[in-house]
Amino acid sequence: MREKDVEKLLIQEVKKRGGRAYKWVSPGNAGVPDRIVIFPDRPPVFVELKADSGRLTKLQEVQIRRLESLGQAVFVARGASGVDELIRALESGDPGSGKG
Repeated sequence: MREKDVEKLLIQEVKKRGGRAYKWVSPGNAGVPDRIVIFPDRPPVFVELKADSGRLTKLQEVQIRRLESLGQAVFVARGASGVDELIRALESGDPGSGKG
């Protein structure tokens, strides 16, 4: 599954459950996660999307560590199974820092 297809699936699954999956573009901050997932009355979760065999770049790893050091949840979702894992984690209330 290509990354853009993983992104479409994430948006669809989050929307079905009443949430939003905002595209995150942060000028001057390359490597930030692709999406910020928000559900009512819950903290946001930053999500980096990858194809099934996709790998994080060094810059993405740095940005993820920065967000985590600020106490933010970051999840790397690889393929459809990664999106499923993220949705299950969100429904359980503990997305943590999943590696999809």
